[in-house]
Amino acid sequence: MIEHKQIVENERAVLVGLVHRYQTETQLQEYLHELAFLAETAGAVTEKVFFQKLPKPDSRTFVGKGKLEEIRLYVQEKGIQLAIFDDELTGSQIINIEKAIGIKTIDRSDLILDIFARRAKTAQAKVQVELAQYQYLLPRLKGMWQHLERQGGGIGSRGPGETEIETDRRIVKDKIGLLRKRLAEIDKQMATQRKERGTFIRIALVGYTNVGKSTLMNVISKSEVFAENKLFATLDTTTRKVVFEQTPFLLSDTVGFIRKLPHHLVESFKSTLDEVREADCLLHVVDISHPKYEDQMGVVIKTLQDIKAFDKPIITVFNKMDLYEAHTFDEWLSDEIKAELLQQLEERWQLETGNNALFISATTKRNIDQFRQTLLAKIKALYEERYPYLTHFY
Repeated sequence: MIEHKQIVENERAVLVGLVHRYQTETQLQEYLHELAFLAETAGAVTEKVFFQKLPKPDSRTFVGKGKLEEIRLYVQEKGIQLAIFDDELTGSQIINIEKAIGIKTIDRSDLILDIFARRAKTAQAKVQVELAQYQYLLPRLKGMWQHLERQGGGIGSRGPGETEIETDRRIVKDKIGLLRKRLAEIDKQMATQRKERGTFIRIALVGYTNVGKSTLMNVISKSEVFAENKLFATLDTTTRKVVFEQTPFLLSDTVGFIRKLPHHLVESFKSTLDEVREADCLLHVVDISHPKYEDQMGVVIKTLQDIKAFDKPIITVFNKMDLYEAHTFDEWLSDEIKAELLQQLEERWQLETGNNALFISATTKRNIDQFRQTLLAKIKALYEERYPYLTHFY
């Protein structure tokens, strides 16, 4: 079997990206910045970023020969151990690049899978990640075996790798079938568990990765959920029963969304996303201090649409307002102008969300009381609508 390329702690890496007709230089810089954060989360240290402008990726090596040679010289001189490409590579591209530059090569999908594999704690998450890894591997097997094939064509030119490819392909397909079966059983158990939670209103926290969902979860539920400044800090869905005044509800923290999320992962994490689909109301948490927060919102909204979860009440929670002000306002700005700019910001998003926007800082507890009151009012209204006989809850 082809081994999974586990990233070693403090492994020195270079990042590689492409500006092409569907991806501007500005977009690429943002993606590469995110890729560096992903690499850091996986334990790698980014030493240099390479990018090239091409009409489309080179089918053999993704970047052109000249750029590949530039990367080879740099990694040899500096003793770099890992190259991470921002887009998905085929099996043959990985082989060709590794042969040309002489170091381990992975793509963004493989990097995300590596992080997920590290973060998976429950049996369900482990099976989900393993399934996604095998699905990622299957179409790349032929390319990864290409270095065993003979030169030439015609009769008798089938390479010595041919039987091994078929064997590997069968093993991988069998493994995928087995994991799907196991996951279906776990999904069934999880669905039963969700049904047994009783007649409680369910609230799910959703958002781009690293926007502060787990910190907000801790503030609301006063429980310790794993929260740190890394991507995909939460992989397994965490559900807590919370009581505001006399009104109980279930609050779930879910895996963060990200650009270019491998579709195998979305498919494998279907049951985790069921928490989102089955929620009565979503809290879409946004890191408003991020320079591209609107793009991140777009990714989340598209993902919610893709998993058929966009048709329910959504409260947009603009988090990290303290950092937003620190990044946006110059110190010489008067308090009056700051207040005016903040009012304009709030008015804009209240209009766009149909008065369903809140502006908070989970870390400094700013506007948390207002947040609680708004959420409580929403939950009471949902109880009245869904469970009118539970009058003591509303």
